[in-house]
Amino acid sequence: MRASLIQIAVEPDESVDSRRRRVASLVREQQDAELVILPELWPVGAFAYQQFEREAESPTGPTYEAMAKAASDAGVWLHAGSVVEKAADGTLYNTALVISPAGELVATYRKIHRFGFDKGEAVMMGAGEDLVTVHLPDLTIGLATCYDLRFPELFRGLVDAGAQALVVPAGWPARRREHWTLLARARAVENQAYVLACGTAGTHADVEQAGHSIVVDPWGEVLAEAGVGEEVITVDLDPARVASTREVFPALKDRRLGLPAPH
Repeated sequence: MRASLIQIAVEPDESVDSRRRRVASLVREQQDAELVILPELWPVGAFAYQQFEREAESPTGPTYEAMAKAASDAGVWLHAGSVVEKAADGTLYNTALVISPAGELVATYRKIHRFGFDKGEAVMMGAGEDLVTVHLPDLTIGLATCYDLRFPELFRGLVDAGAQALVVPAGWPARRREHWTLLARARAVENQAYVLACGTAGTHADVEQAGHSIVVDPWGEVLAEAGVGEEVITVDLDPARVASTREVFPALKDRRLGLPAPH
């Protein structure tokens, strides 16, 4: 399976509507890929807290509509990054969208671990509760978002649910870029799974973004890594490599703690 990660530049002088149109065009260009991945909260910027309430939408709102049409035009599975979702009760969530090549919304994931400690996302948004995997034709992906990358138990749960690749859209700050690449490789090695981590470029709400979107294979080898600007990286994923890694080095079978409950 060929996957493309689009590292979008999120700058304050571009309107949300304009960025949606531009990103839709970028998605349409990825017709050689089967899976396309966008970053976290790219319509507004992950640190642009003052815009969250104003730009909140439903999972089938304007971002979905634009991305569904682009996915359908390109004939790709699209992980459309995440949007600020406003639920029926008024709660905001950081919600990822997965769209089929037919333009159908096939999965949503509400971010479980909210960043900010006592401010920002952590106090403005509700926490998700559900682990989410999506079965693509040749690959099962597990969904996580940005700060989730620091919590290995979430990823182990996704692997227990069948994930062969772990998809992590993010708006990761430049000042902690080394953590980003280190944690992406760690999650790949410990779970013997691909990690596809797609970040943003640019600066929003005065927070410089790390860029450096990265794809890591089940042995921890970096297959592709972006720079700091807007960029597309494309890799070929082999589901058989996940199975062979787990067979040749069956560390997951030696687990003693945190095992899933027997059925």
